[in-house]
Amino acid sequence: MKTIITSKGNDLQSVFDPKFGRAGWFCVYDNETRSTHFIENSFKNVNGGAGTKTSEMAAELGAAQVISGDFGPKARTMLEKFKIQMIILEEEGQSVQKIIDKINKD
Repeated sequence: MKTIITSKGNDLQSVFDPKFGRAGWFCVYDNETRSTHFIENSFKNVNGGAGTKTSEMAAELGAAQVISGDFGPKARTMLEKFKIQMIILEEEGQSVQKIIDKINKD
């Protein structure tokens, strides 16, 4: 299963980004292979529709779930349409690695 974690940078020590549509980076974590790769969010600076476009990108990446701090109404609608689970993480300041460690404990 692939999980997208919103991130402020492009490595495992980067801090979690609480914004979904405007996050700088997406960490795509595959819990079957335990591999990660980072993709820059090319929609982070668009004038409108960032949530919709990033939701479509999440679906194209094959994500089953997204971990972020906030999902706007349009992003929620799109993610629900694509049957992608939304997990809201309220603890800011965590590294992507720490979040992955928590995923692996479950």
